[in-house]
Amino acid sequence: MRAVIQRVTASRVVVQNTRVGSIGDGLLVLLGIQAGDTDDDLKFLADKIIHLRIFEDQSGKMNRSLLDSGGQMLVVSQFTLLADCRKGRRPNFLLAEQPDKAAATVQQFTQYVAGQGIAVETGKFGADMQVHLVNDGPVTIILDSRDYFHDRK
Repeated sequence: MRAVIQRVTASRVVVQNTRVGSIGDGLLVLLGIQAGDTDDDLKFLADKIIHLRIFEDQSGKMNRSLLDSGGQMLVVSQFTLLADCRKGRRPNFLLAEQPDKAAATVQQFTQYVAGQGIAVETGKFGADMQVHLVNDGPVTIILDSRDYFHDRK
């Protein structure tokens, strides 16, 4: 499971000129589900994101988590995070999970995050989405659960 995390002051997702999800201060999470991802990947990555200390404290140091700051999360499924560009010029997406399984995993991810007390909004799985954001900092971090489970790479 791969995620690109962006600290934002605002973010929204639009599908066919209709806003489907939006947040204020918090994190925009672009989430890619890899074939073979498990509940361990999901919980690890969700917990890591929720508890990353990337929000400023009173001293201006990145010392507070999303949970500490009371921020929100906007989760946007993005299979292109699993692109393999090592050969040729056209990326392949063979590492990405099948759409039905990926959709269920994204839903489980958002439910898990919401269960930790975070207000969560989402994009629309499989849709052509326009993602708008105001990146705060800018702070952008990439996480891959398989970096932490070395035996499963």
